[in-house]
Amino acid sequence: MTPSQPTAILLVSCPDQRGIVAALSAFITQHNGNIIALDQYVDSEESAFFARMEWELDGFAFPLEQFAARFEPVARPRRIEWRLHLSDRRLRMAVMVSRQAHCLYDILARWESGEWPIELSLVLSNHDDHRGLVERHGLPFHHIPVEAATKAEAEDRQIALLKQANVDFIVLARYMQILGPSFVQTFPMRILNIHHSFLPAFAGAHPYRAAHDRGVKIIGATAHFVTEKLDEGPIIEQDVIRVSHRQGVDDLVRLGRDLEKIVLSRAIYWHVHHRILVYKNRTVVFS
Repeated sequence: MTPSQPTAILLVSCPDQRGIVAALSAFITQHNGNIIALDQYVDSEESAFFARMEWELDGFAFPLEQFAARFEPVARPRRIEWRLHLSDRRLRMAVMVSRQAHCLYDILARWESGEWPIELSLVLSNHDDHRGLVERHGLPFHHIPVEAATKAEAEDRQIALLKQANVDFIVLARYMQILGPSFVQTFPMRILNIHHSFLPAFAGAHPYRAAHDRGVKIIGATAHFVTEKLDEGPIIEQDVIRVSHRQGVDDLVRLGRDLEKIVLSRAIYWHVHHRILVYKNRTVVFS
């Protein structure tokens, strides 16, 4: 449920220790903050603590511009790493897409219906196929062809456009190009990707045909953050459905695309509501 009044959201990670929840809660309540949500998780193997705390800003004792200085006596001795977000700040999202449009259609529908608290800044593509679709929604569409010989130059143009639009994060809605290290380093843990879950067993251009020929019994989709290691970034969300010998290749493709839309939309939802913490190469998702 979305709060009717603006709230602050604090994401923290630190070594697990006695009294950490009490310290965090006391800091907020002592400054007249009303905590409306508190989720926590302890990784016992790593002895690591994670939490998401949300509180109402109405009546809070100091402006959030002072939060870092005020919170430092709590955070420093406990080795707390933290991020603070405001619920009423709408994140600016960009979408990158190639020729497959199913995820793009779904994103446009959810954005237009107000499902996510975002501003959809622009759509980038290495093909011109979806210009009409995007511009019908009143959004900027940028076509930048990507060829092997000019890939670095094309990515420089893409980065410049994204920076100019001041985007907070990027969604790869079936963007069928491998992003170079410079691109990924410019937007660390701010690029979300979606793909089928046949990897690494069924890689290549026709994974559903290969999976069908092998007689797979489940198909799935994976949403993850993009890192320099291809498709090995921290996983945000996954889902699967069962299939049988009765489904042909076209059925698997259709079912797989439906899953990709759902899994990607969940990942976007968790991200824009500040529910994800990255730890090593994993995520803690306060769903």
